[in-house]
Amino acid sequence: MVDVVLITGASEGIGRATAFAFARQGYRLSLAARTPETLRQTAIDLEQSLNAEVLAIPTDVTQPEQVQSLVERTLDRYGHIDCLINNAGICLSGPFLQTTPDHWQQLMAVNFWGYIHTIRAVLPHMLKRKQGQIVNVGSIGGKMPLPHMSAYCASKYAVSGLTEALRLELKPQGIHVIGVHPGIVNSDFLKRAIFLDELQSATSANDHDASDTGSPAREQMEQALESFLVSQPEEVATAIWEAVRESKSEVVVGMAQWAVGAYALFPGLIGPILRDASR
Repeated sequence: MVDVVLITGASEGIGRATAFAFARQGYRLSLAARTPETLRQTAIDLEQSLNAEVLAIPTDVTQPEQVQSLVERTLDRYGHIDCLINNAGICLSGPFLQTTPDHWQQLMAVNFWGYIHTIRAVLPHMLKRKQGQIVNVGSIGGKMPLPHMSAYCASKYAVSGLTEALRLELKPQGIHVIGVHPGIVNSDFLKRAIFLDELQSATSANDHDASDTGSPAREQMEQALESFLVSQPEEVATAIWEAVRESKSEVVVGMAQWAVGAYALFPGLIGPILRDASR
C-alpha cells in the first residue's frame, strides 16, 4: 500500500518543497492551499517532473467545512491518510499596541485554528487505523521570543504546546506527533507577511500601494534573509521528511537550533541582544 501525505500551505515555499520531497519517496499527495492558480501549477510541476499522483484541493484552513471536505475528498481518492503536515501560516510584525484584536484573530485563525481544524478532521481516521503521523510546522518564534512579533510568537507557542500535549495523548494509540521548527526561511512568505508600520504609512499617505511607503520592519526582514542563519525551503522539507522517516519528536532546523539553544541556556543575555538588534 502506497503511503499518502496531506500537506497544507502546499503551493509555495516550505509546503511546495515538502510536496516534492515526499513525492520523491513515492508518496501519493493531497495538497491544499488558498490560491487555486499556484496550487494547480505545483500539482502540474509534480506530475510532469516526478510523475507524482497528486490531488490538489483549494482550501482555506480557517474554514472547518472546507477542511472537512479536503479530508473527505482525500479519503475518497486514496482510501487512507498516513501523514498530515500542517504548514499553512502567515507572519505579522508590529508593536503590541498597534496589533489590533482583528490582527490577533486573523493570525490565530490561520496559524493555530487552521491546525486544529485539520487535526480534528483527520484524527478519527487515524484513530480507527491505530496509526498515523501528524507534523506541525512551527517556528523559532514558538521556541523563543522575537521582538515586535508578540502575536506571531503567541500563535507559534500555541502550536508548540498543542504539539507536545497531543504527542503525549496520542502516542499510546499509535499516532506520532512531530514538531518541526524552522528559523528564518528564504521563501516567498515575505510577500504574504503583514507589517503594521507599512499599513499605517499607507493609511496616513492615503495610498493603497503599501510597498511604496517604505517599511523599516520589512527592510529589516529582507536584510535578515541575507544572513547565514537563513534556511532554504528545501532544507526544511528535508528536515520534515527525516523527522517522519525516523519518527522524531521535534526538530529545530538549521542554524535556528543554536539560537534556540542559546536562549534556553542564557535567556537573560540573549533577550536583550534580540531587543537591541530590532531597534
